[in-house]
Amino acid sequence: MNKEETNINRNLHIMIVDDEQSMCDFLEIILLRDGYQVSCFTDAFAAVASLETENYDLVISDLKMPSMSGLELLRTVKKRTPTTELIMITAFASTTTVIEAMKNGAFDYITKPFKVDEILLTVEKALKNSQLQRENLRLRQELEKRFGFDNLIGKSPPMIAIYEIIKQVAPTKTNVLICGESGTGKELVARAIHFSGPHKEKPFVAVNCAAIPEHLIESELFGHTKGAFTGAVSNTEGYLAAADGGTLFLDEIAEIPPALQVKILRVIQEKRFQKVGNPKEIRVDLQFVAATNRDLQAAVDSGEFRQDLFYRLNVIRIDLPPLRQRQEDIPLLLKHFLQQYSQEYNRKLSGFSPEATQALINYDYPGNIRELENIVERCVVLEPEGGFITVSTLPAVVQENSQNDLIMTKLPKEGLNLEEVVARLETDLIEQALRQCDGNKTRAAELLGLTFRSMRYRLDKYGLK
Repeated sequence: MNKEETNINRNLHIMIVDDEQSMCDFLEIILLRDGYQVSCFTDAFAAVASLETENYDLVISDLKMPSMSGLELLRTVKKRTPTTELIMITAFASTTTVIEAMKNGAFDYITKPFKVDEILLTVEKALKNSQLQRENLRLRQELEKRFGFDNLIGKSPPMIAIYEIIKQVAPTKTNVLICGESGTGKELVARAIHFSGPHKEKPFVAVNCAAIPEHLIESELFGHTKGAFTGAVSNTEGYLAAADGGTLFLDEIAEIPPALQVKILRVIQEKRFQKVGNPKEIRVDLQFVAATNRDLQAAVDSGEFRQDLFYRLNVIRIDLPPLRQRQEDIPLLLKHFLQQYSQEYNRKLSGFSPEATQALINYDYPGNIRELENIVERCVVLEPEGGFITVSTLPAVVQENSQNDLIMTKLPKEGLNLEEVVARLETDLIEQALRQCDGNKTRAAELLGLTFRSMRYRLDKYGLK
């Protein structure tokens, strides 16, 4: 072993447990020679006690000991530190105890007498596996921190109600339908459901149904075999198989073609499917979470979306409010995104000025949280370091909205063009009403207290659609 490998091994700690002192001494010598940290115990209870203060990457233990069996030690270690690997030493390779040890999580076993090269190779493999498990655990914890329930931001009544639904749904595998405008955080809620539940260590697979060409979406979801169609040059696992045991998030579910809706319904009902080009059935156990920014009930009524699939997905429904309906959450979101992008771009800013904060609260965000995040990132990049982000750094559309707010409350000393101001204000309010009503002119007129005839006159006057 070269010097560099020896230095790396110094960070790896191995516990040796054997009631024979000579075996402990022998293993310690050969492991120290390769640069590992080594702690030896002839008493298993003392070894267990050391787990309170020391972290071990690997335990090498005799199977048969007078005070505590190696099998008992194995169970204790795995319960306390699941990523620690264990190698069992035995004189009887065929005993049922060895088999039981492997079932309980032992990495491998070595029979006496053994060769030095044999045990060093087994130790190396076990330590690599331990490090891999720890890295996987770290990544899972990072995912939980990034996408878990605590990452949802908001204290408004609509968000508090959503938190309660997530808490109730997360422990189950109930199908969930998340509805809301683009940019409201539908995928974030889907991930919070997954990473707050018991299957958080299983896969979370997100599929944007609108982004996959119609002629490819079936093979992408179900997978395909080599030669199933032109261009299928190899066997491919689909998203369904990849999500087995975990959660499949189908974003923009309304965009799935009707013919494929039937096949998805069958998967939900029977928990099995077939790859494209292969009649063999594959069983899956997963949770379906779907999302849409469309009125799915209207799509059902018009025949675009299957009613039976809608009912299967709509077991639990979560309606995400647009950001304009949860203004009290905007300061919290501003703080969150400011911290995120200040750290990402290594910039020091004091926050948003009161005027800028108020302007951002008053803006109605057609792009919702995604638009707010983009605005904050823009401000972090453009604002000089050390001070507060001011109104002048905000996008023009937010500044105009802020000016409209001032027009309604204060007459400038230099005066103004009343007709121009009224036209701009009227246009802005009509556009806001149309956005809130998804383009429905009758409802927008009602929202503004206008007759439909008066509304139509203004739409023509200002060239609005």
